[in-house]
This record gives sequence, structure tokens and C-alpha cells, in this order.
Amino acid sequence: MSAIIKVSNISKQYRLGQVGTGTISHDLNRWWHRIRGKEDPFLKIGEENDRTKKSNSDYAWALRDINFEVQQGEVLGIIGRNGAGKSTLLKILSRTTAPTTGQIKIKGRVASLLEVGTGFHPEMTGRENIYLNGAILGMTRSEIKRKFDEIVYFAGVERYIDTPVKRYSSGMYVRLAFAVAAHLESEILIVDEVLAVGDAEFQKKCLSKMSDVSKGEGKTILFVSHTMPSVKQLCKKSILLNKGSVEIEGLTLEVINYYLENKSIAPEGKVVIPKQEDSDLFFTAVSILNEKEVDLVVITNEDVFYVQTSFIVSRDIKNVEISICFKNSNGISVFFSSISDSLHGKVIDFKKGHYNTTTKIRDNFLLPGLYSIDIYAHHRNHINVDSHKDVIKFSIIDISSYMAPYGNAAPDFTCVLETCQWRLIENV
Repeated sequence: MSAIIKVSNISKQYRLGQVGTGTISHDLNRWWHRIRGKEDPFLKIGEENDRTKKSNSDYAWALRDINFEVQQGEVLGIIGRNGAGKSTLLKILSRTTAPTTGQIKIKGRVASLLEVGTGFHPEMTGRENIYLNGAILGMTRSEIKRKFDEIVYFAGVERYIDTPVKRYSSGMYVRLAFAVAAHLESEILIVDEVLAVGDAEFQKKCLSKMSDVSKGEGKTILFVSHTMPSVKQLCKKSILLNKGSVEIEGLTLEVINYYLENKSIAPEGKVVIPKQEDSDLFFTAVSILNEKEVDLVVITNEDVFYVQTSFIVSRDIKNVEISICFKNSNGISVFFSSISDSLHGKVIDFKKGHYNTTTKIRDNFLLPGLYSIDIYAHHRNHINVDSHKDVIKFSIIDISSYMAPYGNAAPDFTCVLETCQWRLIENV
């Protein structure tokens, strides 16, 4: 069986700094090579896309020599840390940007959902955008009309279908955008990490729909996600991108295990915070640890784990509270705890020195998903001493049948105040 998607030696190079046509010397050099039938000399220049290192070049490779094939009806997962090149690859496959080198062969029409509201016109109604998206995909009006009621029902926006989409919430946007992409008669569906905007019920509904269209309708799906349970549930095969190149390709479970077990590839479980000048107290690092005090960012819902903050007190300071706040992938605060929880409500007078706090998070507390943490040092009257938003991110994986009674079970409605065990260590 021939491949419906064939990617051969795809590379994408970007110029760093201000966007422009470059210098006159670069243009003349390129022209001189082109008229002689030679390769563009600047394609040989550039570094791998490693965001953790300072670049010495004006060029960087977002993708480098990507090769893979996808068969009809196959669901391919694409995973990797932020900046690995996942979204760039999908944009090339969606033909919204061109590769610098290489070739792509695609058989059939492509429907893409790369970000919330892709292809939507904000001034047009939901109804008009359905027909617009269908027309862009090459559907006839009769084809779109036949699917229209099913799209609206799936999105759950019947009441607002004749309202301009600029008035939709981000959740309504993604509901309608996904419904259009999944139901219209395209052979290939490309989905980036946009389902994180929807609630848990809608995400489950989307995964079920993608599974149905791949098995029942033979639709090919490329699926990018940082949520490993979703990738494992939906995709039989996956590829792992690392710094713009394919690190490993194979069965999804093997690829995920390789990703999570390699610290050089997986996201770091510790974030170092730059020193704050002229502050009485300032944070220096935050880590997520297991019971063996090993840094990690991927946790199962049955794991006990710890959040450790490190900070320096440069001058004696009184009545200080140290707090942490967990937020889900929608940016909603789902859990808040303070060190006074373990001190019967007392705040602390800190002497000059170095400190660590370690907060224990019990097992089966947070549902699977992506989370970020805010950290605060503040007085009881809410005057801020030091704080950092979204300072570290991590994932809870492996969906279980146990539904935690707290945490993010109702993520859009409440923030839970949980009494946690805190430990304070001085002069670390």
C-alpha cells in the first residue's frame, strides 16, 4: 500500500533577529551562486534549534533532514519538548509555510487545526465560517450543507451559530474549529496542541471522534500533543522530535518511554531563577522531585511528588508567607497551598540565609493533564515580596479509573485549598 504522506529530507531554516530580506551582500552572494547553478551558500550556515544555548549564527535550523511515511487510515503521534520543531513540521505539511529543502508528497485534501480558530474570520458568524472553511478545503456547498447539522451538534454551539465568532470564548472557538476540521470530507486531518483549550469532556469527545474517523472513514491523522495519555490512546505509531530532527520513530509506547526516560530530551524538572537585585527575599530555583529527590516533570496520577522552592534572604525580614499555586492547561488555578498550613497558621520571621521549602503532593490528587506552578513570597497583608508565574511546567500521565475528589476535577470553577505537609530547611 502506497503512503498517503511521504516526507523526504525536509529541512526548514530561519534567520534570527529582525525579519527582512537580508543584506545586499547576502543577496548578491545568493544570486551569484544561483546563476551558476550552485546551492544557496547560506543553507550550509546555521545551528541546531537549541533554545538553551546562545547562538553564534544568524541562522537556525527549525527542522533538519526529516523523513517519514504515513499510510492511509494511520494516526501518527508527534511528540517532543517545546521548540523541537513540531508546529513547524505541521505548518509545512499544511502548506502554510514552505520547506527550505526537501520534498513532501500528499495524496488528498488536508484539514488543519494548528491553533484556536485557524481559518476563522472573526467578523463572520459561526455558520458563515463553517461554509468558508469548507470552501477553503475544496468542498462544494452541498457537501458542507450535508454535514452542517452534525458539525453544529458536535461543537455544541447551536445557540450561537449566527453570532460573530469574535464573541466566542476560546473554548467555543476550538469546539467549532475542531468540529469543522473533523467532519468535512478531507482525507488528512492535522491537529496541533489545541485541544488543551477545551474542557475534559470535550477532549474525550475529540479523541473518540478522531479514533472513529481514522478507523471508520479511513482518514489519516497527524496528532501533536504534550499529553502522553492522549497520544498513547489515539496513536499506534509516533515520532519524537529533538532539536529539529527525528530522534526515534516506532510504536507509540516505545517512543513515549524513550522520551520520558531520557533527561537530555525530556523537559527539565528544575528551573533556576535569575538573581533579583536589592530584594530582602528572592527565589533562586524551583524543582519537582520524586520521593528519591530526583528531578522530574512527568508524573503518574498514583505518584507522590514534591515541589521544592529555594530562596535567599539577603536581609532579615518578618511575617512572610511562602505559597504555591497550581494551574491547569487553561490557566485556571486549581490548587493553592502555603507554608502556614503546616504551622497552624503562623507566618515566619526569616533571618539572613539560604532556605529550601518542600511541599508534599499526595497521590491521586491531580487528574492527568498539563500543569504549571506559580510561587509567591508575601506578607499577610498581601504585599508581595517576590513572585514568579508559570515558573515550571509538568505533566500528570496515565489515566486511571480513580477520579480524584479534589484538584482539577472541576477545573473551570474552583481552586482547592489543600492542607499539605511543608518542610523548611535553613542554611542549605
